[in-house]
Amino acid sequence: MTYVPYGKSASGPWSVEITPPTAGWTYSGLRIVDLADAPVSFDTGDEEVLVLPLAGSCTVTISGTVPGDTFELTGRASVFDGPSDFAYIPISTHVTLQGTGRIAVPSARATRALDARYVPASEVPVELRGAGQASRQVNNFCAPDVFDCDKLMAVEVITPGGNWSSYPPHKHDTDNPGEAVLEEIYYFEVRDEGLGYQRVYSSEHGHIDTLAEVSSGDVVLVPYGYHGPSMAAPGYDLYYLNVLAGPAAQRSMAFCDDPRHAWIRSSWNDQPIDPRLPFGRTS
Repeated sequence: MTYVPYGKSASGPWSVEITPPTAGWTYSGLRIVDLADAPVSFDTGDEEVLVLPLAGSCTVTISGTVPGDTFELTGRASVFDGPSDFAYIPISTHVTLQGTGRIAVPSARATRALDARYVPASEVPVELRGAGQASRQVNNFCAPDVFDCDKLMAVEVITPGGNWSSYPPHKHDTDNPGEAVLEEIYYFEVRDEGLGYQRVYSSEHGHIDTLAEVSSGDVVLVPYGYHGPSMAAPGYDLYYLNVLAGPAAQRSMAFCDDPRHAWIRSSWNDQPIDPRLPFGRTS
């Protein structure tokens, strides 16, 4: 299943639980929890994870093969209010989350036990990408050249209403120069209970054909194939969290554009970036 509507992957305390076995692949995972009165605990096992507040804040307490530690995540009001601080937790660690809010736990199967770390929101690079109606904002909090992990990569993308992102369509499914093999998760939130759309379609790697109407809490899985555009309906700003991981020893988000649509990039040269951007903090 490529499109996973909200609630379809719920399990225990998790409103979203995507694991490599449930996705039918090897590396990438994502869990979402709505924290309230009771703490939520889990073991990372063979996965490295991030703890990222989407809305609200939480305390992260860890123990296991790493020294015990506690991280206080200030968080944010919503995903449309700029980047959040976050924590990195390595493999073989026991984790307890406590607080109030919606918390994302991106993950990837890993082999190296790196140090647990905290990163403040002020250190998350914000990029404005594209132009015109292809303008979007990227919070590069766990991009390969920004934050060190074994396998895990993650970024947040915010697209103003009426714009397209993940555009032109591109893929990460062939081990070629300039392209990395990756499993990718899109987790969506839409302002004001609105809607958006996500396209995934076939490449030389295999057949896939998805055009999903998405709303808050929905997930789209991209095991291979071209993906994009991600379309924000007019009047409704669109957010998605991308989680990526793959087999390469060197982390990379390298992609290959659909050659039929690659010319779109040159059309941005004479267009301004959408003045509605950026959302939240920019430095």
